Amino acid sequence: MSDSVPQKKGLAFHWKILIALALAVITGWLLPHQIGSVHPSEIFAFVGDLFLRALKMLVTPLIVCAVISALGKMEGGEDFARLGLKTIGFYAITTLMAVVIGLFLVNVIQPGNVSEETSRTMIEMASQHAETKKTAMEERGLGDIVDILRRMIPENIVAAGADNREMLALIFFSLLFGFFITRLPEDRRIRYSLWWEDGYEVMIRITQWVIRFTPYGVFALVTATVAKTGIATFVPLAKFFFTVLLALVLHTFVALFLLMRSFGISPLKHLRAHIPALLTAFSTASSAATLPLTLECSQVNAGISKRVSGFTLPLGATINMNGTALYECVVVIFASQIYGQHLSLASQVMAVLLALMTSVGVAGIPSASMVAIIIILGAVGLPAEAFFLVVAVDRVLDMCRTAVNIYGDAVCAAIIARMEGEAVPKIAA
Repeated sequence: MSDSVPQKKGLAFHWKILIALALAVITGWLLPHQIGSVHPSEIFAFVGDLFLRALKMLVTPLIVCAVISALGKMEGGEDFARLGLKTIGFYAITTLMAVVIGLFLVNVIQPGNVSEETSRTMIEMASQHAETKKTAMEERGLGDIVDILRRMIPENIVAAGADNREMLALIFFSLLFGFFITRLPEDRRIRYSLWWEDGYEVMIRITQWVIRFTPYGVFALVTATVAKTGIATFVPLAKFFFTVLLALVLHTFVALFLLMRSFGISPLKHLRAHIPALLTAFSTASSAATLPLTLECSQVNAGISKRVSGFTLPLGATINMNGTALYECVVVIFASQIYGQHLSLASQVMAVLLALMTSVGVAGIPSASMVAIIIILGAVGLPAEAFFLVVAVDRVLDMCRTAVNIYGDAVCAAIIARMEGEAVPKIAA
């Protein structure tokens, strides 16, 4: 494996991505709306799609090899259970922290506390927008939570591996496979483990090659987005946008930083180590597509072992959605304020619990966050079309919360590594 995230002498890799982001916003803003019958953004969208497809191509083999090779290094069932309980416990605690921060701010700032006339106008606009999205909202309810658990056990692992939305099923099978490798006789366990570790090394080398094109992919994706939606999409809209953004910032730079400090990890060193992954997450708004780069940053830049990162990060990309759970809660409370419906403490607690539940594996549901929010809206007595109150800024906030999701995974990997006795000198305080 190379000594760092793919880069040559000269400009650092994360600066290349930042420059690509800045140039993309300018280019997208200046692009003409139409050249003949072709919208220029379609060209950039095509290039960006090629980059996304290349990243997603890596997800299935990378997850399988990472999880199985990580479990192969464990010393048996007790080692696996200890690491699993620590990881899941950490994800549950940090997601709850994120939701509480969001809930506190939305109740204090009250972004939905507007005049009756403004409220009526916003509700009418949301209803009109919802008319065009009826198919995405049909037959969505609490049954979707049960469906997440059902799909965790795949009927066909090959079909699950062919669908990036079925990551939870893929991880479940990989965990089973890796666990039972540890139950084999010692000589066979070592032989199988080495085979999967070699496969993982090959996948990392392919990943490094694809990652070299990240600045170009980011430029194309963001240019297409700005050209289609306009520069206004990237300008904060009203109190709601600021409320979500402030909550995400507090969770990342206060809550997670304090957690790292308590385990002897330097938050700034850790943040610098993961900047390429965070910028890619922001650009793609996809935890799954960013996973290859997250693994690379954690293992190479942060010095976290394959055993820990190979187990915690693929699992986190599916079940750890700090930013998503926070966003779901804020949207629901904001909508209740717009509709003039005061939610009791019990209703808000229900919203918190549902946000925690729906954020687990939510990426496996079509229309991911929208479906999760609609589930919670229905549970607290609000209409499904209330989601469309925030649709104008949803894309930008989706990019922000995906970066927070990814960073939460990376923080977990670092803390679990410290709990497992790793020195991690590259990010030590």
